[in-house]
Amino acid sequence: MIPNAPQRRRAVPAQGPGARALGKPGTVVATRPWRRLDDGRTQCDVCPRLCKLHEGQRGFCFVRACADGQIVLTSYGRSSGFCVDPIEKKPLHHFYPGTPVLSFGGAGCDLGCKFCQNWDISKSRETDALADEAAPETIAAAAVQLGCRAVAYTYNDPVIFQEYAIDVARACRERGIRSVAVTAGEICAEPRAEFFASMDAANVDLKAFTERFYRDLCAAWLQPVLETLTYLKRETDVWLEITTLLIPGENDSDKEIGDLARWVVQELGPDVPLHFTAFHPDFRLRDRPPTPVATLRRARALALASGVRYAYTGNVDDPEGQSTWCHACGRLLIGRAGYAIRTWNLTTDGACPQCGARCAGVFDPQPGAWGGRRLPVRLRDFVAAPPGGESGEAAAAGQRPS
Repeated sequence: MIPNAPQRRRAVPAQGPGARALGKPGTVVATRPWRRLDDGRTQCDVCPRLCKLHEGQRGFCFVRACADGQIVLTSYGRSSGFCVDPIEKKPLHHFYPGTPVLSFGGAGCDLGCKFCQNWDISKSRETDALADEAAPETIAAAAVQLGCRAVAYTYNDPVIFQEYAIDVARACRERGIRSVAVTAGEICAEPRAEFFASMDAANVDLKAFTERFYRDLCAAWLQPVLETLTYLKRETDVWLEITTLLIPGENDSDKEIGDLARWVVQELGPDVPLHFTAFHPDFRLRDRPPTPVATLRRARALALASGVRYAYTGNVDDPEGQSTWCHACGRLLIGRAGYAIRTWNLTTDGACPQCGARCAGVFDPQPGAWGGRRLPVRLRDFVAAPPGGESGEAAAAGQRPS
């Protein structure tokens, strides 16, 4: 995917007393874009929030700050943890199904979602949450040793640590490892182009289809997300899927779901997979009930009726809604139970064996066999293991092979 995309130069450590005060050498790096304002503040131009910072102040996202008159990233090379997940958990159902993906994230976020399902990571304002460290080449090497097809930048939004994510993606590409961005899509035009030039697939959270929802529940904006989606589909080769978390009474009406699905078909095309996932009360939105399975099934039916070819339910037990069906003849193509693939009926070139219709996506001739496992990883163990020594899975589990 985008094999000839221009490569970004490696992030450069920031110099000066302000940078040194924000973190140890190597974890604070220079960024762009930003601009100095006439009132002496410095404006970060990465996301639409456009934080205007005095010296020493951190932005809304927490990890970008003003130091020595420039905007720096304070968390380069640091992570809240690494884990091997099924690619379906991102969720990506049409990008190398069944394969393992090495996943990691950091602290902070550029949105303020009251319903955040990963709030302990994304809302963290403590650098102690960034307990693991790894150089980009270390992550790429670990992905190879683990047999992962891709590395996912997830758990919190990679937009805010994009200098690190881009360098990791560059190192991964050199070793044939794909990169997956799991993002809310709140990013300005210039950094958007540079960031996604290094990505091979993306799942974008389209959290709702009203500005009211984004304003009141996310402290953010809908329009920049729509711009990111249209950019990805029209101007890149990045494989795109979309997720909407349905919250009872907030964004689950027939009208809103129908409007969202019709916009996807009209602006992005019918082949973009759309995932409707279940909300559970958390963080600062605990007065809403969990999303009923019936709501997710209704949303999926509305999307299919609106012309979306691949619509899914998530975070619930619903094999029919989690499986892939031929849009032309209705044959089961990929049967799933949770994150595990149980049935595979695609031809070697990704088509329906019954009618020959092409299933949109990025597929190997056969699916991966990772299943639904989630495997925490100590990255230092993989890199330190000598040839013929500790196996990938044993090192990940922190155990010696028997």
